[in-house]
Amino acid sequence: MVLQTSDLIKNELPVEQESLILSEDVVTGLVLVDIINGFCTVGAGNLAPTEPNNQISMMVEEAVKLAEVFCEKKWPVLAFLDSHHPDKPEHPYPIHCLTGTEESNLVPALQWLENKPNVTIRRKDCIDGFIGSFEKDGSNVFVDWVATNNIKVILVVGICTDICVLAFVDSALSARNHGLLPPLEDVVVYSRGCATFDIPSHVAKNNKEVVAHPQELTHHIGLYIAKGRGAKIVDEVSFKSNEGAMMCFQV
Repeated sequence: MVLQTSDLIKNELPVEQESLILSEDVVTGLVLVDIINGFCTVGAGNLAPTEPNNQISMMVEEAVKLAEVFCEKKWPVLAFLDSHHPDKPEHPYPIHCLTGTEESNLVPALQWLENKPNVTIRRKDCIDGFIGSFEKDGSNVFVDWVATNNIKVILVVGICTDICVLAFVDSALSARNHGLLPPLEDVVVYSRGCATFDIPSHVAKNNKEVVAHPQELTHHIGLYIAKGRGAKIVDEVSFKSNEGAMMCFQV
């Protein structure tokens, strides 16, 4: 049998995934990275999908299910929303998700989060949510969110696995390792709750303005690098109630 390039790379760079069981005993915060129209809603902008995409659709569905449970339990949720000023482009990407446009807003399935008291919304103007959380006075919204809620674990979902998700996870891990994020202990990435965009190689060959970005492969590489940095990668998330009942979110 002839293996595809993606299969060969996955064999050489395997990502072992775990299961995550959440309970009332360990404070966990949910971080949603850029699940906004400009990256997820078909035709919504320069970096939005041009047609329905299964990986992105599944990511949104998983994020919604997790957000519903976190809000029901009144656990902390932080949502990053990519929002740019037109005078400050983000090279090498084209103009996207400008502040005040629908592109920079949460996808319709998550807009209800804006009215929840346990949810913090942070509009950021850069790839890395950690950097984008800094205020002019030097304080950091993400750092304060972790400290105020006494969060020991963050569960990260969103888009793009290999860009904004990875950049945030990398910075969060570095900050944790240097004692800048007490009491945070673990950074967990839910693979089924993450997605990236798709530009197949054959498309890039015929368009000099784009670079190849095969979705399945770059998603895998994003997870591989995040794990190498020290994140836990999981493909199943379960919630354990005080009575011992389990609710599983892997589909």
